[in-house]
Amino acid sequence: MKYFYLAAALLGSIIPYGAFLPWLIENGANLSLFAEMVSANPISLFAWLDVLIAAITLLVFISVDAKTNKVAYWYLALVGTLCVGVSCGLPLYLYLRTREKNTRLTHTESF
Repeated sequence: MKYFYLAAALLGSIIPYGAFLPWLIENGANLSLFAEMVSANPISLFAWLDVLIAAITLLVFISVDAKTNKVAYWYLALVGTLCVGVSCGLPLYLYLRTREKNTRLTHTESF
């Protein structure tokens, strides 16, 4: 599963930016246009609000769970969520968490 999560994090970064970068190149960092397009209709607003709530929930989950499970480099998942979105942050955190658990199991078995 560890490698699946890592692949999902990579795809979760590449695919969304593949859609966003052409818009950014065409429109620049025009925040007012971006906000206008986000709220252009009820469906796009629904999708953005859904993602926003999921991202906030993920940020809180990562912050709490990482301390409980002593996950190394957990803050990278926060950065991935803030810079790309849930499609990067969630699988990246699951990768880091799984890697940490596997490392602990390996050290436990060697004693």
